[in-house]
Amino acid sequence: MSSSPAPSGTGPVTDPAPLSLCAREPRVPADRLVAEMVPPPRFDSVRFSTYIPDPGQPSQTEAVRVLEGFAAGLGQGAGDSGKRRLFGFGRAPRKAVPAGPRGVYLDGGYGVGKTHLLASLWHATPAEPDRKAFGTFVELTNLVGALGFQQTVQTLSGHRLLCIDEFELDDPGDTVLVSTLLGKLVDAGVALAATSNTLPGKLGEGRFAAADFMREIQGLSAHFRALRIDGEDYRHRGLPEAPPPYSDEAVTKAAHATEGASLDAFSPLLDHLARVHPSRYGALTDGIRAVCLTGVRPVPDQSTALRLVVLADRLYDREVPVLASGLPFDQLFSDEMLNGGYRKKYFRAISRLTALARDAAKLTNAR
Repeated sequence: MSSSPAPSGTGPVTDPAPLSLCAREPRVPADRLVAEMVPPPRFDSVRFSTYIPDPGQPSQTEAVRVLEGFAAGLGQGAGDSGKRRLFGFGRAPRKAVPAGPRGVYLDGGYGVGKTHLLASLWHATPAEPDRKAFGTFVELTNLVGALGFQQTVQTLSGHRLLCIDEFELDDPGDTVLVSTLLGKLVDAGVALAATSNTLPGKLGEGRFAAADFMREIQGLSAHFRALRIDGEDYRHRGLPEAPPPYSDEAVTKAAHATEGASLDAFSPLLDHLARVHPSRYGALTDGIRAVCLTGVRPVPDQSTALRLVVLADRLYDREVPVLASGLPFDQLFSDEMLNGGYRKKYFRAISRLTALARDAAKLTNAR
């Protein structure tokens, strides 16, 4: 590729052009999917001690207390029976599963710190990293797709803890698949922890999503203790509103000035996401330090919207700021989408993209 000629009297142009997500076609081996089942970079350093409960929401303090005790209990009587099951060294004597719930379900709305607490539980559980797993519901279904059901059961049966963030209650087929998987893992002695979201408009109804969750997992419900976590979205608690969209020129300028930034037009990126399996969206963002988008507009259909939700989750997990021109992110999804069966996902994406847009404000001072 030829470089642009240097202006008269200057040296050669050395600044690399921005990266492009549309130019990437990642291939992800199955073993990477397993190895990456750890808390995402955003939650590498979180602990129970770094969770700051809202003084007006005592349920948040209570949740920390219960989860600390749950983590401590997972270290009692731990042996190598999980490894024996994993690697097939005969049939380990079946020990009675400890009395009481072997799972916790963190029940609350957007931005109350459920993922922070779930990651803190993972970190606090006394086990080697390869004996505990952390992933979203989508990542877990992708793992089953990559390994097959039986191999996934065998792989995860050696774990002491499986944490599932953003448990999806809107896809009956996937819910049955994961519920069946969790039943096998409970039988193998694996402890479980999960979160899911309810709509912001339902936060005052007193039931959150726990009833829906317990109904969908059916026979597993006896293994879960629901922890209600009240509160408002911390991403907007006392923080300024997300900045409005920038101009195309400002976004392009920032992309060229930011090392490791990508620059893509929004519509072609949506088209590209249709050609990349969602399990590869994390790899799609490898090495990206900022995402710059021009021409953001409403997504045209539900399939496109759901793919964008997954990309938003991966960008949020990796703390990748998003600088954009066009429409603000709260106008991405139509009223029909926001009132439909996948509304929880869309509200989550808006919340997370808004936070990433706020993070991107530091990339440029020019409008």
